[in-house]
Amino acid sequence: MLPDKDGPGVGGRQSSPEGEDLSVSLFREYLRLKTVHPDPDYDAALRFLDRIAEELDLPMRKIEVCPGRVVAIMTWEGKNPPLKSVLLNSHTDVVPVYQEHWKYDAFSAFKDAEGNIYARGTQDMKCVTIQYIQAVRRLKAEGRKLMRTVHLMFVPDEEVGGHKGMESFVKNPEFQKLNIGFALDEGLANPGEAFTVFYGERNPWWITIHCPGSPGHGSRFVENTAAEKLRHVMNSFLDFREKEKQRLNTSECFTLGDVTTVNMTMVKGGVAYNVIPAEMDVSFDLRIPPTVNLQEFERQIKEWCKEAGEDVTYEFAQKHMNQNMTSTEENDPWWSAFSAACKAMNITLEKEIFPAATDSRFIRAVGIPAIGFSPMNRTPILLHDHNEFLNEKVFLKGISVFERLISALASVPAFPDEA
Repeated sequence: MLPDKDGPGVGGRQSSPEGEDLSVSLFREYLRLKTVHPDPDYDAALRFLDRIAEELDLPMRKIEVCPGRVVAIMTWEGKNPPLKSVLLNSHTDVVPVYQEHWKYDAFSAFKDAEGNIYARGTQDMKCVTIQYIQAVRRLKAEGRKLMRTVHLMFVPDEEVGGHKGMESFVKNPEFQKLNIGFALDEGLANPGEAFTVFYGERNPWWITIHCPGSPGHGSRFVENTAAEKLRHVMNSFLDFREKEKQRLNTSECFTLGDVTTVNMTMVKGGVAYNVIPAEMDVSFDLRIPPTVNLQEFERQIKEWCKEAGEDVTYEFAQKHMNQNMTSTEENDPWWSAFSAACKAMNITLEKEIFPAATDSRFIRAVGIPAIGFSPMNRTPILLHDHNEFLNEKVFLKGISVFERLISALASVPAFPDEA
């Protein structure tokens, strides 16, 4: 087990008057901020981060990347500022809740007798935000001065696709000025002893298939109907889904991130019981591994549409084509620093493709290596689920993990092109 350290201010193992660790108190305070869609209180989050930046004695910049959408960045300058920096990325927003399915108020940050803290965002990903902050606080309290600059970035709108957050910001000149060499972002909990680390992501494709057909009266056998074409399309997609499910279930080497998931999410069409519709639509959510030939996969979709009947077409609501993966080879300096620090802490890593989508995909798309990592083991995966929680001991251990990782990554020796 890693030791938890004392530190000045809101740090380490210091306790509140009620006996609670002050890092835990800070975490619970942040969880109570209702940065929940569809109307996240980003102003409250920014005020909270302003206070933290003042406590840490770090400058903070705010860049409005879209109207009402602000990226906040705290910067801890290194001893050698021209070197590539290390980015610690987290998002401030959280997904909605169905309060009737929760044991406790989802924004009360209730802590039970076992130390489990219940709140939306405990795993995704307000825990990591506070762990970054407290790890940096400890390092500064020790008088450490790291070689590379470290940026703590807090972005909006990740949970709704990141279009007004990271996707826009990576195109902003202010992003280029950060001179980022390596990034950490969110991962997932691991129910076992190991910690999961993610080096790539599946590409989300949201697609709608339009099926036009012959209309008519509901009492007749009309040929070439939209529903017949719809059925053919559904069968093609769902047959493929079953094949991928079998691949996952019959391979000991595969995780969810290694196969393509297909889920039918919407069906539209029809105006009355006795009217055969002139058009029907069906929509799918596909998540495609970066190892798949995306051009070939789209050709397969075209073939399914052609087989379904004439004039069947498709359009994308979202189509990501980024297949960049971060190196996890031991000769890669960034990965070597990350994995060596984990080995020194007796942490076992399980390397995977992230099954969903995070802001890491936008970071990798501009050529910056990024690792998804949330230091939560012995913890069920509950992001976006009812009764999302994290145990305070797991949370506190994560601060110590990040303390080591940040120090190691910010100490990676200068590359030849940086000398």
